[in-house]
Amino acid sequence: MKPYPLVTEPIFKEKVWGGRRLELLGKPLPPSVMVGESWELADLPSTSADGGGGGAARSVIASGEMRGLSVHDAITALGHNLMGSLGLSKEGGFPLLVKFLDARENLSVQVHPSAAYALSHPQAHLKTESWFVVAAEPGALIYKGIRQGVTRESFAAALRSGQDVTDMLLSVPALAGDFHHLPSGTCHALGAGVLVAEVQTPSDTTYRVFDWGRTGRALHVDEALECIQFGPPPRLAALRSDASPRTMLVQTEAYALHRARHLGGEEFDLVNMPAPPVGRPMVWVCLGGEGRVESAAGEYRPVEFRAGTTILFPAALGPSRVRIARDADLLEVRFPVKA
Repeated sequence: MKPYPLVTEPIFKEKVWGGRRLELLGKPLPPSVMVGESWELADLPSTSADGGGGGAARSVIASGEMRGLSVHDAITALGHNLMGSLGLSKEGGFPLLVKFLDARENLSVQVHPSAAYALSHPQAHLKTESWFVVAAEPGALIYKGIRQGVTRESFAAALRSGQDVTDMLLSVPALAGDFHHLPSGTCHALGAGVLVAEVQTPSDTTYRVFDWGRTGRALHVDEALECIQFGPPPRLAALRSDASPRTMLVQTEAYALHRARHLGGEEFDLVNMPAPPVGRPMVWVCLGGEGRVESAAGEYRPVEFRAGTTILFPAALGPSRVRIARDADLLEVRFPVKA
């Protein structure tokens, strides 16, 4: 079977803080359900009960010869033709999780396991994440990091007394087009009225410390205090993309993220990493516009994309051409090849 661009079906997650704005991205939401998360590319053999809902979460392919199969099935079928030199996650799945998040209400103040904590707690999975703000209501905020001078002891005392700790957090305005990187160990919360695209390492381990007065959802104060980085995160302010066609947003050990913008009528060759065994797959998340990807040699049917589409490009994809039908805004995820 020859590799071709794999478009994935969304996996919707109902959340107490969710809404209906994912319909703006063309998502066919279930009627009357407040959807907080659309998992766009997932290959997790298990999820936490109060995070991903328990059980496995594996994206299903939407078109082509492998339609109806999971991304995990595609990895098995295509092997190095899909993955190239990219290894699987520690749990044996695709090493990336891509989502859209619709925060109708504030998300809990939370932290994900630090590297040190994950190393000593096998059930906790490292989670570094990146947010691109797709839309935000006026006055919306993103909380990221503990204020300078707040100690572990004072923060713990406030949490255990049930105090609202948001005045102990740093916050920045949430503005469409801004980018925020959240390394593991950063205490954070997505504020009400924000829609983001999220790229992250494949984990849903989350430790909540404050939930805005909601009841019935567990808090994880002890675990969180072992993970939280006290003091400002490496970058507090948002990265604001300029008008250039391509902007580097972040490069981590796990992934490199760019924003790419293309004008309607533009055509270009799809340039992936070198072919296997050296090469790596690539992921696109379309934030707006539309276009198609075509095989230069007719090896696969044209693949359409529009706002809300996520595409996994196999490492061994043959020469391909991209045709932009309407001004397109893309997040491009690549996997760095280590020296």
